[in-house]
Amino acid sequence: MAEVASAGSVRTITLGAIADDYTGATDLANTFARAGLAAVQTIGLPDADTPIPTADAVVVALKIRSVPAEEAVAAALSAHAALVARGATHVLYKICSTFDSTDAGNIGPVTDALRAATGTRLCLVTPAFPETGRRVFQGHLFVGDRLLSESPLKDHPLNPMRDADLVCVLARQSAAPVGLVDLDAVRAGADAVGAQASALAGAGCGAAIVDCVADEDLAAIGAAALASPVSTGASGLGLGLARALLASGRVAPSPATKLPPVGGPAAILAGSCSAATRAQLDAAERTMPVLRLDPERAVEDPDAALTSALDFARTHLVDGGAAAVAIATSAPPEIVAAVQARFGAAAAGHALEGLMARIAEHLVAHGLRRLVVAGGETSGAVVDALKVRTLTIGPQIAPGVPATLALGAPAGALALALKSGNFGREDFFARALEALP
Repeated sequence: MAEVASAGSVRTITLGAIADDYTGATDLANTFARAGLAAVQTIGLPDADTPIPTADAVVVALKIRSVPAEEAVAAALSAHAALVARGATHVLYKICSTFDSTDAGNIGPVTDALRAATGTRLCLVTPAFPETGRRVFQGHLFVGDRLLSESPLKDHPLNPMRDADLVCVLARQSAAPVGLVDLDAVRAGADAVGAQASALAGAGCGAAIVDCVADEDLAAIGAAALASPVSTGASGLGLGLARALLASGRVAPSPATKLPPVGGPAAILAGSCSAATRAQLDAAERTMPVLRLDPERAVEDPDAALTSALDFARTHLVDGGAAAVAIATSAPPEIVAAVQARFGAAAAGHALEGLMARIAEHLVAHGLRRLVVAGGETSGAVVDALKVRTLTIGPQIAPGVPATLALGAPAGALALALKSGNFGREDFFARALEALP
């Protein structure tokens, strides 16, 4: 296992990242680790007491995807300053591979602020990650073989994505015009990408969407981006940056980290309402006890829902001797819409995330040490409630989702898998339980 720095010491890093949610941060840290970098994720801004294992790359996990733009900008600038102080020469603003945002932000405002803070003329931007089916062509984002605007993400409960033309989407959020670095330039190499970016900057653009349709495109994009202090993108761009950094010889490849055993029963907490997570719950129901809490009743009476969840866990884990249980507030779009209509989208979301966090607190307080959490906002609420400070990245469970060891929590070491709602195949939960130490 990687060496852990003592409290108060500062570890010099090379590559930094600011993630707009917790599961996105874990996805990126996993990508760095798979590429050969020693990677660590912090929960929130690291301070002098945050345990930081020796690392080439540090990902600061924030919850700024759906907060007011001015709040997101302030948090991102603080994280950038902290990463640069630890030695980062390039900082990636990590966003969702489906460009989750609204016309008010926050991708544009944060990118603008980081560009201004570093004196960068133009920031390269791409959410592409071909390995996970996210591709950008002629500035349009595809999810699998469908345009973003025709995919299930068009009905995202927080940020419905109805426009696949990312040049237009980002322009509506940004202070300066947005251009496009096309696939021809990407295929011609990093110098061609840089030349097209310079031409766009000369024309007054502050950002440029970059086409990317195959894994090999990431090398040129990463090398071009690494020449600048900042970039914006999903984990695909992180992979390109890591490869470029290793190719430069500035860091040496790091062996994979083996997590120490934690053991004991496990719980799956699912708050995501994505089609992928709902299918994974259906699959889990064939092999383990699953409690599906009614989201409307859970918002209306969270204490009763908490009691039901804990009784369910006790019945199956303690009395029944089950190895794992799943507890979910996940629901199909029509039920989510009805709950949001009654209580308001933000209030309903906060109530359900808070319920999952309370369930996690009680389970851990009674000795549970292995948790799988589905959903970005749910993961953030759970990790915050457990007061986790740092995640050491272990082996990959599925693209974008590693097993992790949580450090700095009052309960001691915890084995966690934090999953973005859309990630993983139908057997993800079974695979996660096998992978957690």
